[in-house]
Amino acid sequence: MFLVKLGGSIITDKAKEGTFRHETVDRLAREIKKANKDYILVHGAGSFGHILAKQHRLSEGLTEPTQILGFAQTHASVLRLNSLVMDALIHQGLPVMSLPPHAILELDNHQLKTMDFTVFSDYLKRGFIPVTFGDVALDSQLGGSICSGDLLMQALATQFHPEKVVFVMDEDGLYTANPKTDPKATFIETIAVKDIPRLSTGLDTRTDVTKGMQGKLETITRIAQLGIDVILVNGNVKDRVYDILMGNPSRFTQIQGARP
Repeated sequence: MFLVKLGGSIITDKAKEGTFRHETVDRLAREIKKANKDYILVHGAGSFGHILAKQHRLSEGLTEPTQILGFAQTHASVLRLNSLVMDALIHQGLPVMSLPPHAILELDNHQLKTMDFTVFSDYLKRGFIPVTFGDVALDSQLGGSICSGDLLMQALATQFHPEKVVFVMDEDGLYTANPKTDPKATFIETIAVKDIPRLSTGLDTRTDVTKGMQGKLETITRIAQLGIDVILVNGNVKDRVYDILMGNPSRFTQIQGARP
């Protein structure tokens, strides 16, 4: 089974609120269908979630009554995005079932407290593809907070120990520095998980309430420490996701999972 995340930077224009990248998602859905693997899919919230969440300061928790409507609006927005993603996947003949995080988990000060993994297992056993996504969720300490797609990836990788974990993003993979701001950044094809802390990434200037690439590297490290290889691949380039799923040569970064 492959655990695949379609990042918010790939499925939306993160600089423009509520902007869905139809053609890109349709193509990725075709590649996922063509590879014909067993999957759990996760997608980011992109501009459907991050901008509203930042506007209403939801990463701080529900500290004011005025945030409650913003919490609901953010959830409604990511549901719209999820519906668009689901439509694209179903159009390609993928039997996907949506599992909204707020209905299956609870957080505790931003960290996962409880999560119902049984529903994922039950759908997988019956031939479905579970799909979940970055969302808002109840938080036992903060009232409510943000459940990022990366947090879901870590939880699902820990529970199901997939063959590979794939992050589909808007860069070819990891670099020695942020390639958007540093022309001397060098591409990294393979790196051991123990060497991840030495990387300099630089924070992206776009709106992101889940710590952007810095947060992603923390998640990747935790997953790779489970002994699972993690792949970072550019979803903007045709057939790269398909090649990763099929084990074909391509351009990507592989983070080698910790070995005994």
